[in-house]
Amino acid sequence: MSDVRALAAQALDQVVRGGVSLRAAFAQVAPRLADSRDRAFLSALLHEGARWWLRYDALIGRLLQKPLHRREPVVHALLVLGLVQLAVLALPEYAAVAGTVEATRALKRPQLAGLVNALLRRFLRERVALEAVIGSDRLLSSSHPAWLVQQLARDWPDDVDAILAANNAPAALVLRANRRRTTPAALTERLVGAGHAASMHGWLADAVVLEDSTDVTHLPGYAQGEFSVQDGAAQLMPDLLDLHDGLRVLDACAAPGGKTAHCLERHALDLLALDRDSQRLAQARENLTRLGLRAEMNTGDATQPSVWWDRRLFDRILLDAPCSATGVIRRQPDIRLHRRSGDIERSAAEQAQLLDALWPLLRPGGRLVYATCSVLPRENAAQVGAFLARTSDAQLNHDAVPARFGRAVATGRQNLPGVDGMDGFFYAVVEKAN
Repeated sequence: MSDVRALAAQALDQVVRGGVSLRAAFAQVAPRLADSRDRAFLSALLHEGARWWLRYDALIGRLLQKPLHRREPVVHALLVLGLVQLAVLALPEYAAVAGTVEATRALKRPQLAGLVNALLRRFLRERVALEAVIGSDRLLSSSHPAWLVQQLARDWPDDVDAILAANNAPAALVLRANRRRTTPAALTERLVGAGHAASMHGWLADAVVLEDSTDVTHLPGYAQGEFSVQDGAAQLMPDLLDLHDGLRVLDACAAPGGKTAHCLERHALDLLALDRDSQRLAQARENLTRLGLRAEMNTGDATQPSVWWDRRLFDRILLDAPCSATGVIRRQPDIRLHRRSGDIERSAAEQAQLLDALWPLLRPGGRLVYATCSVLPRENAAQVGAFLARTSDAQLNHDAVPARFGRAVATGRQNLPGVDGMDGFFYAVVEKAN
């Protein structure tokens, strides 16, 4: 699998230095591997390499007198992956070391093969002492950037260590049964019959949980549109919107279409799915087609409704706002590499613009659901609080979010990563006075 390791190192370097998303990096490389086992190994290397980059990048700096990351960044990425194989994936030592050394040659850097071999073997010799150093340093042990650890410590002082641990823990694969084509019970039975460890969620009406991650496109029922992948934290939207047939609904930041689809699976709606990213909106259209659903779809900026709005008021508006995504780091570990502290104020400013621009589009008596996959109050409770303070006809309906989901905060409810096995999400329900 040396070629897989070499490809993974090149892709990981693109994630770290090039700012490419983990999903995009995998999609670029995976088609070059015909064997599904190789693709699975590539996925594991990339995800764990991104998850633990900050730890092992720093550790390599301690082990090398002359750092490689500037003059040989791909080999540096390969070294990180070598340590990940030994310390995280727990591959046999010989296979991990020999495979990584061989990958150095596959990358046409044979002159560095001895260095790679020596560093990995030094780690094995000094592993106990090195892991003690890691354990004594919160940044190294958690593999999170300093700004984020500091922010979490300020915002969630009693929960920061639990959040960091949840961000590094494996997340179950959660499916959403398409009610128009199956039921959660029938889907679960079908998956179990095909040899998968699947079970219905304890209280989410449409959720089916798979114990192990897998290529969902190969699962029975996928091609027939019987399910989609959607974390349980995102499956609460139709209930929060209080939907029924015939309502006019706006999904203001719709791509890639999961919440749009869920609403349409539940009810017959006059629904507009809006997003400013035409490529991601095209993906949403493909998803709806697979699921046998239809919606009006429009490419547009939700902060500029004069460009796309037809002047008909909406009964419901879903604003799953752009945010730091700090609640889904366990599923998208590259977030910790790409976000910066300054991003929070920029996203908060955009969220405020979205709220102010969309509110006039809601009919009196209508409901707006504001949601983010963030755990930072600046994007969540404080954002909604500021909106309520400047909007005289906006009323918070605190009781609309089920008490069992997350914890009550000033203007909504916040689920933290890993709680109930779900991602970190914030919800607020705001209604317009008649």
